[in-house]
Amino acid sequence: MARQIVLNFLLAFVWMFLNSDWTLAGLFIGYVVGILPLVVFRRFFDQPLYLRKVWACIRLFYVFMKLMIISNIDVLRHLFRRKLAIRPGIVALKTTMKTDLEITLFTNMITLTPGTVAIEVSLDKSTVYIHAMDIDDAEKLATDLKNSLERAIMGVTR
Repeated sequence: MARQIVLNFLLAFVWMFLNSDWTLAGLFIGYVVGILPLVVFRRFFDQPLYLRKVWACIRLFYVFMKLMIISNIDVLRHLFRRKLAIRPGIVALKTTMKTDLEITLFTNMITLTPGTVAIEVSLDKSTVYIHAMDIDDAEKLATDLKNSLERAIMGVTR
């Protein structure tokens, strides 16, 4: 993947040289134009095109920001109520993530969202225990996290 990025920058500099345009805009245009040969010749690379990982990182950022905004609104809604009506609980989430990087990203992102904390990871790394401030349905929470955040993290790391 690093070779593809370096090759893309090399193509961008060749573009700048051929057009005698040594500006930041020329570099950007050359970089975008340099993507085309990488797409055409992607079958000669030993790894998938690096733009897939870039897109997966953007998707992970979007999913995390969406979870962050939703959980902030939920916490604010509970703060401004006259009567505290929360149902805290612990959810055991069965995960398919295996590497330490994937599990660390998942637990840190869970802990960063307001109202949830990753408590513990089982020794065999198959279950993550999450404490949530307000749980309507534990199965729905586990399924939502598995289908959104876990899938986005695995898209970046695999």
